[in-house]
Amino acid sequence: MVVLQIEHPVPSFEGWKHAFDSDPVGRQRSGVRHHRVLRPINDPNYALIELEFDSVVAAETMLAALHDLWGRVEGTVMSNPQTRIVEIVETKAY
Repeated sequence: MVVLQIEHPVPSFEGWKHAFDSDPVGRQRSGVRHHRVLRPINDPNYALIELEFDSVVAAETMLAALHDLWGRVEGTVMSNPQTRIVEIVETKAY
């Protein structure tokens, strides 16, 4: 599995979450198998997102779509996104 990790500050987490939940890029249609939304305990206006895919190509395609979206909402919903595509090497539940 491949994960697209995204993080960025947001002016309002609730406003950002509303935009995220509206799913403007069609996560399921784009191959997202699972997503996680995280927020630092000490920074309520920061969002971290993990989108899980079956392939690198699907993750790269989603990242390109997100770059287009971010170009339209930069500074209003979020700012300065940082991304990386990583592969899952191991998971274990305890």
